[in-house]
Amino acid sequence: MSSKLVHTPEGVRDIYGDEEEKKLEVERLLSERIHAYGYRDIQTPTFEFFDVFSKEVGTTPSKELYKFFDKEGNTLVLRPDFTPSIARCAAKYFMEDDTPIRFCYRGNTFTNTSNLQGKLKEATQMGAELIGDASVQADAEMIAMTIETLYHAGLNDFQVSIGNLEYFKGICAEAGLDEETELTLRELISGKNYFGAEELLEHKNVKEKDREILLKTSDLFGSYDTLEEAEKAVHNKRSLSAIERLKQVYHALCDYGVEKYISFDLTMLSKYNYYTGIIFKGYTYGVGDAIVKGGRYDTLLGRFGKEAPAIGFMIAVDDLLLAMDRQKVMISKPERPIQIYYNDENFSDKLKEAKALRAEGKHVELLPQR
Repeated sequence: MSSKLVHTPEGVRDIYGDEEEKKLEVERLLSERIHAYGYRDIQTPTFEFFDVFSKEVGTTPSKELYKFFDKEGNTLVLRPDFTPSIARCAAKYFMEDDTPIRFCYRGNTFTNTSNLQGKLKEATQMGAELIGDASVQADAEMIAMTIETLYHAGLNDFQVSIGNLEYFKGICAEAGLDEETELTLRELISGKNYFGAEELLEHKNVKEKDREILLKTSDLFGSYDTLEEAEKAVHNKRSLSAIERLKQVYHALCDYGVEKYISFDLTMLSKYNYYTGIIFKGYTYGVGDAIVKGGRYDTLLGRFGKEAPAIGFMIAVDDLLLAMDRQKVMISKPERPIQIYYNDENFSDKLKEAKALRAEGKHVELLPQR
């Protein structure tokens, strides 16, 4: 048999022993805190019809999906993201329900990309979705729950950065930018590519006044004072409304007592284009990407026939574990099994001993005596 068969493909790996036990413990703690907010578990299929994750939905690009066919010829994909699946599920089973619905989930996602940069193609995510509540309080609940969940799992040094896509969209609309230019500009500014953004705006003949406002957004990140600065920089109602929403969310987060973990970033970007307003990401030491990503997606359920606002977040469990390991965060593991050795003569007695210990809740390993 080829030795190649014992290896995993690029981008996936085996997890076992102590590492798997730590992972299960962290997942238990994350789940425990989410459930404390009244969220109930949901399980959606590992694969769905292609249209659930199509370009129109605003999720992962088609070239990054694992695609295959069923016997009827339908195109299916392994889920790259939980949110569209849960939106589809909510639209199917809660079409007439107008009360808020709280879901939480855990599972693996699959992204077929060659640009790994240390990322896995199969990754574990945990998260929550609040459907049917458009309020500031819903935004605050989701962000506060994110903070409390990370803290409950044992992480202490982290920051949740909050933005609002409507702020930048308002400036772009005032400047007369088309959607394609807006997306390109958002990417440049989010990547702090000031010169690239300036060149793009000059090429599009954007007025100098509008250019200055758009380029200034690259500096709009930091503490609550950032919101005051951002407010003074604009005059259009859409952007001003976005800042007011952020202020209201911040005051609600102060009521939760989690404001020390909060910062603001008016240039925040997500690869998921279904986000519509408030957006947030969680960062910590030891990993190069956000360990939490979330935001409001008030139009996504409409794609599946149910008009309802929604907000959610996901925790990248593998990245969280990596950060906790590099920060030397202690994660409790179950005690090692009690080892009981037996031979042919005393097997019955040793088995009774093992059964008695197991009945007490102990973990027992029966081993042959060598």
